[in-house]
Amino acid sequence: MKIAFHGAARTVTGSKHLLTLNNGKKYLLDCGMFQGMGKDTDTMNRTWGFNPAEVDHLILSHAHIDHSGLIPKLVKEGFKGKIFCTPATKELTGVLLEDSAGIQENEIKYENKRRAQDGLPYLHPLYETDDALAALDHFVAVEYDNWFTIDENIELMYTDAGHIIGSAAVHLKIKENGATKRLTFSGDVGRYNDAILKSPEEFSQADYILLESTYGNSLHDVQTTTPDLLLKWIEKACLQKKGKLIMPAFSVGRTQEILYALNQLELERRLPPVEYFVDSPLSVKATQIVKNYPRYFNKTIQKVLESDNDPFSFQGMKFIKTVDESKLLNFRNGPFVIISASGMADAGRVKHHISNNIENSRNTILLTGYCEPRSLGGKLLAGRKEVNIYGAVHEVNAEIGSIRSMSAHGDYEDLCHFLACQDVNKVSRLFLVHGEYEVQQAFKIRLANKGFDNVDIPEMHSEVVLT
Repeated sequence: MKIAFHGAARTVTGSKHLLTLNNGKKYLLDCGMFQGMGKDTDTMNRTWGFNPAEVDHLILSHAHIDHSGLIPKLVKEGFKGKIFCTPATKELTGVLLEDSAGIQENEIKYENKRRAQDGLPYLHPLYETDDALAALDHFVAVEYDNWFTIDENIELMYTDAGHIIGSAAVHLKIKENGATKRLTFSGDVGRYNDAILKSPEEFSQADYILLESTYGNSLHDVQTTTPDLLLKWIEKACLQKKGKLIMPAFSVGRTQEILYALNQLELERRLPPVEYFVDSPLSVKATQIVKNYPRYFNKTIQKVLESDNDPFSFQGMKFIKTVDESKLLNFRNGPFVIISASGMADAGRVKHHISNNIENSRNTILLTGYCEPRSLGGKLLAGRKEVNIYGAVHEVNAEIGSIRSMSAHGDYEDLCHFLACQDVNKVSRLFLVHGEYEVQQAFKIRLANKGFDNVDIPEMHSEVVLT
């Protein structure tokens, strides 16, 4: 058998890894969209490196768009197999893909108006809402911790990865030439002290491992709690500067963590009395889905639920639903807080909020998670003095901040903890995926010190024979 790396190879987004058996059967691990890659993003999302019609089945680790976002395009272009995922992932992916299609349709419409003025040909979205809805017919839900037979060649088991609700590490028993090999794909590994979710589970011995490496060269700040960090920024941005605090946040995972932290501040009677707007219909839907799966919560939040039936709500919070309501926030003066998607600030309503507020020094933009360096969020974190948003150049006068401790990705200690259940002498190959190349090189050295000698960092579209 062999495996090819068609996404999240020496970069963080676009997770796609194609396993091909000697009998020709093909199994795709994730089908993610590239995000925040600048002018290359669209081209990369239109280039597979393989034929979708030849893929027999798709095994999905979790719902985030950089892991699921090209599923409608895959189906549209000939994929006819089943898509396996956990129940929560199935539910979340449905709303995320429909939202992704809507964002594409709206942004293409805006872009085509500009192209028409310049005499340029029209663009087309990667897929539309009908394509997203059609893809959902292929989904099959598989519970955690049970071996599930996909076909005569492969058995699948999911274990909780602790990254977002429903996220999973993928474990495969692959039968070929009278022998059985075991392959583990980590998906995205969560943290062992997450505010909401259980820690990543241990897993049985693997022959081959594909491991994410987003924060493979850094440690998260655990000295200051997330509620305390948020409080500091709210006090500075809203109470001292009397401005707007704009927080780009992924609709699934990050938004719920922020709401939970703000709820904690209210329970402790420390929440500043300003208005808090969640400006993302998708975040509203995602938060409700998260609430439907309390069995995946850790013991701490289970205890909170005994006295607070909604740990994601608090006084002063308002959900913004319509586009007109969202636009009105740009005509209001602060102080108030806007929590809006997307997390890298490269799409969605938050991009409009940043465009309308970035030149005012009273305002603050607080990044709450990983941002690909070429994304708008990445450029702001890098200290750019000017940024281009929707074709217009804006001076960056607003204060730019970040909270690294809120990442749903494990740092290098978490990733090493995830691997601690493995006998290093029995792991034939370990592949680092879903990370920037410099980070992966540093993490490879750390893993070598742990005894993992056969660590590879595959290039985009490279293929490796597994023997």
